[in-house]
Amino acid sequence: MFARNKTVRDRRLHVPVSIKPRRLHCTGIVGLSVTLKNAPYGIFRSALAAALCCACLPGLHAWADNSNDDGLRPFAAEYALYAKNTKAARVTRSLTRLDDGAYEYRSETKTVGLISLFKQLHVVESSRLKPEDRMLKPLSYSYNRTGHRKKRDVFIDFNHDTGKIKNTINGDFWHLPLAPGVMDKLLYQLAIMHDLQHGRTPAAYQIADGGGIKTYHFEKLGEEVVETPLGSFNTVKMIRHRPDSDRKSIFWCAPELDYLQVKVEHTEKNGSTTVAVIKSLRW
Repeated sequence: MFARNKTVRDRRLHVPVSIKPRRLHCTGIVGLSVTLKNAPYGIFRSALAAALCCACLPGLHAWADNSNDDGLRPFAAEYALYAKNTKAARVTRSLTRLDDGAYEYRSETKTVGLISLFKQLHVVESSRLKPEDRMLKPLSYSYNRTGHRKKRDVFIDFNHDTGKIKNTINGDFWHLPLAPGVMDKLLYQLAIMHDLQHGRTPAAYQIADGGGIKTYHFEKLGEEVVETPLGSFNTVKMIRHRPDSDRKSIFWCAPELDYLQVKVEHTEKNGSTTVAVIKSLRW
């Protein structure tokens, strides 16, 4: 795993390599200095494999090997969330591989800046999943909100043996039938990445949300270049909408970053809009 502008030196050899829009300077047989400025991380692995022997670089070797046949690559990303052009919250997203072979997809949102003086909101969502047959199989979902006038705890258990979903909200629970393809409202955002990686453009997902099964409809709006603090990205632009609602979410997914969302815009029924923009990314 790389840290920005970290240098390891060996005087025996100096090999400069330039890869636009990045610059990679290698000093020594296994030493290197990396500068990542306004650039994505996606295509960097193949370039390094051609320039250096990855087996000789422990940090690099671990980074190059942290994906699997399903295309899932653990990561940690940070976003700045803006409301009315004012920074309102910090959002972190991460994907972690667990010891049992499952994965945890986690999202944490905390208000920051002046807004946090008036409204301290902290939301943590977590989805456990397992890749199976090139699909993402949900295992469980949790949601915890504090700092709001109403604390909210949600836990959803996807029992694939019994074919039932157990939905628990603030201690009350009920069951729903578990149909193939149903997932939770956090996991579908990872599913967008996963489907696009496998050449599938999502049209709809079935989501266990609010005590029932809802259909989230998707449409590809085209391609667009997005400027972020992390760099400029060519993206696939997707919109999520419901025919009976004015709510909508637009996702800008960068192919160079395994189709990770580098920008997300959400519009509520009353017209209010929030925008999340990626600030940092670590594989």
